Amino acid sequence: MTAPDSALISQLTPPDQGGVLSARYRALTLGIVSVVLLLAFEATAVNTAMPVAARQLHGVGLYAFAFSGYFTSTLFAMVLSGEWCDRRGPVLPLFAGIGVFAGGLVVAGTAADMWLFVSGRAIQGLGGGLVIVALYVVVGRAFPERLRPAVFAAFSAAWVLPSIVGPVVSGAVTQHLGWRWVFLAVPLLVVLPLAVMGPALRRAEREQQAPAGGALNRRRIGFAAMAALGAGLLQWAGERRDPVALLPALVGLALLVPAVLRLLPVGTLRAGRGLPTLILLRGVASGSFFAAEAFIPLMMVTQRHLSPTMAGLTLTSGGLSWSLGSWLQGRPGADRHRELLIRLGFVLTAVAIAGAALVLLPGMPTWTAAVAWAFGGIGMGLLIASISVLMMKLSPPGAAGANSASLQVSDSLGTVLLVGLAGVLFAAGGGGAVTAATAGAGVPGAAFGTIFVVMAAVAVGGAALAGRVRPRD
Repeated sequence: MTAPDSALISQLTPPDQGGVLSARYRALTLGIVSVVLLLAFEATAVNTAMPVAARQLHGVGLYAFAFSGYFTSTLFAMVLSGEWCDRRGPVLPLFAGIGVFAGGLVVAGTAADMWLFVSGRAIQGLGGGLVIVALYVVVGRAFPERLRPAVFAAFSAAWVLPSIVGPVVSGAVTQHLGWRWVFLAVPLLVVLPLAVMGPALRRAEREQQAPAGGALNRRRIGFAAMAALGAGLLQWAGERRDPVALLPALVGLALLVPAVLRLLPVGTLRAGRGLPTLILLRGVASGSFFAAEAFIPLMMVTQRHLSPTMAGLTLTSGGLSWSLGSWLQGRPGADRHRELLIRLGFVLTAVAIAGAALVLLPGMPTWTAAVAWAFGGIGMGLLIASISVLMMKLSPPGAAGANSASLQVSDSLGTVLLVGLAGVLFAAGGGGAVTAATAGAGVPGAAFGTIFVVMAAVAVGGAALAGRVRPRD
């Protein structure tokens, strides 16, 4: 769960006998799910359109920035949104986030060069971070406790349809209308969820206890900004790989390290037993999986010459099997085997990343990557949900909110840092020297192979640390 939700979910709303689609909650439920659908569709569509956008903007060497820029700004926005929601309520950050997200789509869709495109993606990340936290807070404030599991289940289900149709629609739009319309068409769709849930959201807010008010925690927001800026500077320095990059690298470390130490529990970076290791493993899992996933469509387009549609469909199996893994870990008796499920999840993720790299071998069928990614989705479904369950179990009373926040921060930081590392490896392997004229056949296979080997090794490291999630007796 995202940063502030567990603290606000403890605020019970008046009892009601209707379900999430009853007259009282229907508009709010449909509006929330519509927003999640848009975020999910955009995420899957971008994976499909990104290889074409990077090549046409002469920016294949900056490919990783288009992903890490989004996650870096999301890290800052989630902390800001949590503070904003706690003090002022979720309506303003939710609507502001949707507006900022739409603005980022317009900037990316009209970008004349790759750096402007990356800026648009960073603006999207700001909006996405504001929105996702505010949505969880809305659930905690507007729905009674008995209905919240159904709403959160709808959140997960809302990702299934975009995983199936997103690559197909995005690929068709990219091929026939151009990649820009993958970004420019989405802002037109945000009007519907705003119109549907706006009145219901304002009514729900009037019925709830007033927010706490007071000043935002500027210290925590400042640490989040330091972490985001530090991570960005480190990636930029890594992409340059020259003496000039030494100064921004040192500044990035000076900003990132103290911020991380204050945003995460004591002992996280050294994998202290119990909760610190759980927090660390969340970042390891998300970072290794998404860093590899970001480069699969580009690999399929440049190495196997697939269409954007077919390249994007390679990832569909992972989105569907993730739901299966989440369902399996929730079966009766699973609580007795959480440590094993986490270890198994990491092993499956490592196998999936290594299996996707097999496509680089001559004669290997392209569907190998889709099959491999299905195993990765199951692994992520098993371990991400199990980490969340154990985190709540190990959190003492009154600390669940802070630990939930730390879990989300670790998720974002791990993704930012490992996607950034993947970009550095891609550039070092020759990907950074590719031009628009040579991108169709000139990206060296080693630029991809190194990424998959390193990320598979990171996942194996996560499996090795899984035994430390059990606290000392």
